[in-house]
Amino acid sequence: MSIVSGSELTTGKMKNSPTLTGRSRLGTLTGIEIAATGSYVPETIVANEDLAALGCDSDWIVQRTGILERRRALPHQATSDLALAAARQCLQRANVDAKDVDLLVVATITPDHSTPSTACHLQRQLGCIAPAMDVNAACAGFMYALVTAGHFVASQTARNALVIGAEVMSRTINPQDVKTYPLFGDGAGAVLLRPSANDRQGLISYTLGAEGCGGQMLCVPCGGSRMPLTAEAVSQGQHYLQMEGRSVFKWAVRVVADSTRDCLNHSGTNVDDLDLFILHQANIRIIDSAVADFAVPREKVFVNLDRYGNTSAASIPLALDEAISTGQLKSGNRALMCGFGSGLAWGTAIIQL
Repeated sequence: MSIVSGSELTTGKMKNSPTLTGRSRLGTLTGIEIAATGSYVPETIVANEDLAALGCDSDWIVQRTGILERRRALPHQATSDLALAAARQCLQRANVDAKDVDLLVVATITPDHSTPSTACHLQRQLGCIAPAMDVNAACAGFMYALVTAGHFVASQTARNALVIGAEVMSRTINPQDVKTYPLFGDGAGAVLLRPSANDRQGLISYTLGAEGCGGQMLCVPCGGSRMPLTAEAVSQGQHYLQMEGRSVFKWAVRVVADSTRDCLNHSGTNVDDLDLFILHQANIRIIDSAVADFAVPREKVFVNLDRYGNTSAASIPLALDEAISTGQLKSGNRALMCGFGSGLAWGTAIIQL
């Protein structure tokens, strides 16, 4: 299979490839609301200094990523356990009983098992009777899941849709990879979607997209049908996440800026109209570079990666829950959310709370 190189992808030299705007359809999904949010992070904190024994340099981590610490799941905790804690908090805040949840969508790349889905494990643990499915779009996963569930609610096929991003990334990264291992953490965030009588609430503009030609830039080579898990593959570390950091960085900055511009233009929104930017918490340099063209005031750019690191699909719902809980986002506010990562895939939306 021929795959376009990372350099071709980041410089926009893909053959027969139109611009980002031309490849990504933009949509509007209103008449829905976020009834409540919830989150959960494991109690174990791993500071940069704790990684020194592995050969990781604390100063390098801070300067290159902005990460000071991250959370680690306990040995007995799986992704569904983190998702369950976030879901219960979300439902409690919404005053909704689990039996009234009629759709579960879980975004994750670290499922409890290959099958059944993590969503089915969560459905069983919550005790609800509802369709349940996983979405695998890595760090863009929550945005994919949010749009998917939003369409169910907007079409009146679900009234209480629970959308969760949950990851135990610590089990996918190689402790010997000193440039990748410090980046990731574990956690979960949840959102409850339901219909709104206000047809101005919801996603006033959104876009989802993928550039699969860059898939090799951020991948786990072993463990699927292409390369089954074998003792030899494990001995070579092929079951761990592998990343071409420089190429991913360039792609991420481009795709965040382009998709943000697309959503702003589609919705007729100015940057000044936005109350908060919630970008995937991967790297502070990506965040800073991506918003630089828009002259966004620092106080409007949400950051918590210093405490949690990159939690993949959990990143945006964790940030959203914290922003709402601390009063940085209130009813009537507008926020831009953007997830981007392995696939390569992205999802960007302007949401009216």
